[in-house]
Amino acid sequence: MHTFRTRDGGAVDLSGETLATLRAGMGGPVLGPGDAGYDDERAIWNAMIDRRPAAIAQCHSAADVAAVVRFANEHDLLFTVRGAGHNIAGNAVADDVLLLDTSHMTDVRVDPEGRTARVEPGCTLADVDAATQEHGLAVPVGINSTTGIAGLTLGGGFGWMSRKYGLTIDNLISVDMVTATGKRVRASADENPDLFWAVRGGGGNFGVVTAFEFRLHPHGPEILSGLVVHPFDDAMGVLRAWREFCAKAPDGASAWVVMRKAPPLPFLPEEVHGTEVVVLAMHYTGDMAEGEAALAPLRAYGSPIADVVGPHPYAGWQQAFDPLLTPGARNYWKSHNFDGLSDEVLGILVEKAGALPDPQCEVFLAQMGGAVARVPEDATAYVGRSADFIMNVHGRWADAEKDAAVVSWARDVFSSVEPHAMGTAYVNFMPADEAARVEGAYGGNYARLASVKRDWDPDNVFRFNQNVAPAAV
Repeated sequence: MHTFRTRDGGAVDLSGETLATLRAGMGGPVLGPGDAGYDDERAIWNAMIDRRPAAIAQCHSAADVAAVVRFANEHDLLFTVRGAGHNIAGNAVADDVLLLDTSHMTDVRVDPEGRTARVEPGCTLADVDAATQEHGLAVPVGINSTTGIAGLTLGGGFGWMSRKYGLTIDNLISVDMVTATGKRVRASADENPDLFWAVRGGGGNFGVVTAFEFRLHPHGPEILSGLVVHPFDDAMGVLRAWREFCAKAPDGASAWVVMRKAPPLPFLPEEVHGTEVVVLAMHYTGDMAEGEAALAPLRAYGSPIADVVGPHPYAGWQQAFDPLLTPGARNYWKSHNFDGLSDEVLGILVEKAGALPDPQCEVFLAQMGGAVARVPEDATAYVGRSADFIMNVHGRWADAEKDAAVVSWARDVFSSVEPHAMGTAYVNFMPADEAARVEGAYGGNYARLASVKRDWDPDNVFRFNQNVAPAAV
């Protein structure tokens, strides 16, 4: 017998024969504790999450996904949905539930003439980049190649190309989905437009996406990108110069800040390794000669320790930060949106970055604006288009004995600058303990999200996420 949690807060025992009916209707296996592969399937990127589902249904197709949802409905089972398992909150897995696993659905089909791609939900950004770069095309996605395309997209999705071409969701043409009843539907601007509005930023609240259709743009295979590393003693000067650059930068230019201890990168002097530094990560979407001119004012500032901005393969640049974000570490994030960064805020962040509780921790600031800001705030569920900057306080460490210290540090940075923040947030950066913040994170779009939730998932079947409660009837 296998004991599963039910939606009413109880539990139900299902026999092996009952689970066999699910297996019989699927192309992939159904794994239980003790089965080969079970521990691999339940493991996700954030090592703070160590949970044991009652069973894992490994989906290989949209039909499999529909079969799992219908089975869960028939037995009133709680279930979670996993893509690549990269989300900080760890909602992809829970104890004693049925895990609907799409991580093996990794097909990418590119139409180079139409400049579109059809992408399955188990794909990572590396999968997408590899397929699209064969044709010198790309879709704006995030900056860590092991991130899953499904979670990234459903939360909005931003990265190096966003100031030029918008968020990931701004390049989403349609989705194929399985709804709360197990029905397969398509959503686009012309078909189920309310659902299409909601999935563009509303997270996994409305169903399981089994395919994404994206619009692609010419980019790569070689692009202008790289790092400029400054000594931490000049942190305020660097940040002020960066702020001034951001106010004047063309859409193609993106420059982000990372304050952390220097990893042992080969282009950094050995005496710098392990010391605090300010890193400017730069990328230009467009002609490289134009990019050289656009990035020159920021690169000219100060006396950097290293400047390795130059031509790089786009797919390689997308993987440049992967070694700092490998699976298996403990992670806790806190994030804010800002419509500006005053000297007071920058000073606080420099102070906090000078007291990192672990060498893997960092304070990260992303430049926004450009094409992202030109889309109306209510055009999609995503909220935060008017933000000029997104901060992510990235707590990362290996030893569980440091949990309290790192979490406390991250929360302290967050609360110290909260009076200066906008109140909205990028939901993909929100940890599991911020459920009370969800409504504020969605701001003026929350009421419409709740209405769409009521229409498509009135019983809150999809509840393991940054949850939007169904509006009252």
